[in-house]
Amino acid sequence: MNEQPLLAHLIELRTRLVRAAAGLLIVFLALFHWSGDIYHLLAKPLLDVLPSGSNMIATDVTAPFFVPVKVTMLVAFLISLPNTLYQIWAFVAPGLYAHEKRLILPLVVSSVVLFFTGMAFAYFLVFPVVFGFMSSVTPQGVAMMTDIDKYLSFVLGMFVAFGVTFEVPIVVILLTRMGIVTVEKLRAGRPYVIVGAFVVAAVVTPPDVLSQIMLALPLWLLYEFGIIMAIFFGRQPKRETA
Repeated sequence: MNEQPLLAHLIELRTRLVRAAAGLLIVFLALFHWSGDIYHLLAKPLLDVLPSGSNMIATDVTAPFFVPVKVTMLVAFLISLPNTLYQIWAFVAPGLYAHEKRLILPLVVSSVVLFFTGMAFAYFLVFPVVFGFMSSVTPQGVAMMTDIDKYLSFVLGMFVAFGVTFEVPIVVILLTRMGIVTVEKLRAGRPYVIVGAFVVAAVVTPPDVLSQIMLALPLWLLYEFGIIMAIFFGRQPKRETA
């Protein structure tokens, strides 16, 4: 591995951050015109279960403008995420060994795919169940009219929860390759992981059993999948020179 002075590292870090920010800005500007349509697409799972004639509301004067812009920024971040992750890996790559560098591409690709899969799982499967449940338990005489800003905060939390959950196999593989844990320890910790999965689900999901199971079960299964992958890819090879 080649050692570089601190100033060179700082200049390289600045360059990578600028490139990541530029990618995000370009995508955001390209999508800005369709901000309203993008928010409507995000709100569709809730709008589909609202009673006939009901709508979402905006309690803040600036919310009708800024909330769709926030959603568009989120979408731009997701679209530019591969570029952002590449810039991060390109910065740390010079400090890695040769066998570690070979993991960069599959690690970045699998991380992005798994995070997107977690978000898609929440949007297409969890949201209809959660919002349908909320609509069904709304007391008679109460109009279900959700504020658009609070709705955005809710779905962002759910997206992050499910996106991070689907990253579990990556975390397991990294921990085993770094020698922090072994496959045997991962197997021994299975009961604690199962309990922890339901605790996490109870904290981040609405108070209905079905939605909690829809988070806890994938978390456990992905942990098991991570153990299987760690058996094949988690072994740390001998050190090589870069």
